[in-house]
Amino acid sequence: MSSYSWEPTPFGQDMRQHFYFAPGYRNLNHGSFGTSPRAILDRTNALRDECESNPCPFIKYRFPELLDESRAAMSEFLGVPRSTIVFTSNATTGVNTVLRNITWNADGKDEIIQLDIIYGACGKTTRYICESNQQRVRTREVGFQYPEENSEIVSTFQKSIQKSKDEGFRPRVAIFDTISSNPGIRLPFKELAAICREEDVLSLVDAAHGIGQIDLNIPSRDPDFLVTNCHKWLYTPRGCAVFYVPARNQGMMRSTLPTSHGFVVRDTVEQQGNKKQEDFLQKKTEFETNFEFVGTTDNIAFLTIPAAIKWRQQVCGGEQKIQEYCTTLSKKGGVRVAEILGTRILEDNGHCMTNCSMINILLPLERPTSGTGSLVKCKDSTETRTITDWMQLALIEHWKTFMPIFPFQGRWWVRLSGQIYLDESDFEWAGWTLKAALENLEQETFV
Repeated sequence: MSSYSWEPTPFGQDMRQHFYFAPGYRNLNHGSFGTSPRAILDRTNALRDECESNPCPFIKYRFPELLDESRAAMSEFLGVPRSTIVFTSNATTGVNTVLRNITWNADGKDEIIQLDIIYGACGKTTRYICESNQQRVRTREVGFQYPEENSEIVSTFQKSIQKSKDEGFRPRVAIFDTISSNPGIRLPFKELAAICREEDVLSLVDAAHGIGQIDLNIPSRDPDFLVTNCHKWLYTPRGCAVFYVPARNQGMMRSTLPTSHGFVVRDTVEQQGNKKQEDFLQKKTEFETNFEFVGTTDNIAFLTIPAAIKWRQQVCGGEQKIQEYCTTLSKKGGVRVAEILGTRILEDNGHCMTNCSMINILLPLERPTSGTGSLVKCKDSTETRTITDWMQLALIEHWKTFMPIFPFQGRWWVRLSGQIYLDESDFEWAGWTLKAALENLEQETFV
């Protein structure tokens, strides 16, 4: 590893030396796919070289040893027993694992409670679960007019669960984010998990934007299931996510996706003898064994957890410094972008939604988000694009950046990410760049 990669470094411009960004590229969208420091990628490449030099010994024996080291490091980092955490490729896979392992009742009364800003792929997953189970389960969506105060979110969430019961349904599981994707806002997940415990509903926390951005404090929140991406805000390579399941619920997680070698078949008379021998040899729980080897996939990223945690401590000064810098930069930078555009940020009165490293700014774009006038016909070609694609491609082609542009509640918004390699000048630049892009957009033909 390069020696400079582990030296303490000030946040902002100086921190960029640790990343592989192309000259002139400004990464204002860390939230979507993350990025990894050179030192962590060096570690990744070294592990991959070790694997390729001795594939079978590494995959069969060395990988499980290193995986246990990663799980031990993550156990200490999160403050939970090592036996309660395994790794999977991403948060969506973890959500799928939970929902596809639940056995739904045949009477058609089961419900999945979800917020109206559920992540798109997870929303599609719940629809698939309903379809594949022939409507034995259905979803109940909890909607809001954002920005909304935490107290109202909590109250409405609880009322929705009660309404489900009052109407004769059975709310089985509730899925909600720590920080949602679009818009990127922090939610009162601790309070929502507490309501689930009170109402005897399983809580499934989609913390895709959790670890590395906020303190998850899992022991005090005590969710039934939680999955969080390490490749976003913790700086590991893609794809790496922690899947947390407390001991009380591990029996429900019968299989990984796909079912692999770690699956333990329910006991039959013929299997009792073999089961006793397996128990004698097995030093891990069925849950741990199930997720240890899931087919031949490239899970080297799982093994970089110790290096990523060390890098954050040694180079950045630890979690508190990272979180404070990124959250403050996101808020101040977002306010400045809104000033340049003459609009506002998406923020509640209690400033709870913006207590994270992502910020949403309203665009001064008076165009419909669907239907007539929402598509752009490009002047230089016969191609027709959505406003989202037109803006995002223009930002890539002309300004060497990417900013998520999305419709929300009948208006157009942009989501920006605060990060250790950015400073206020990057947000100043983002504001003027968006203003120029929007002026160019208005000169196009809308259809």
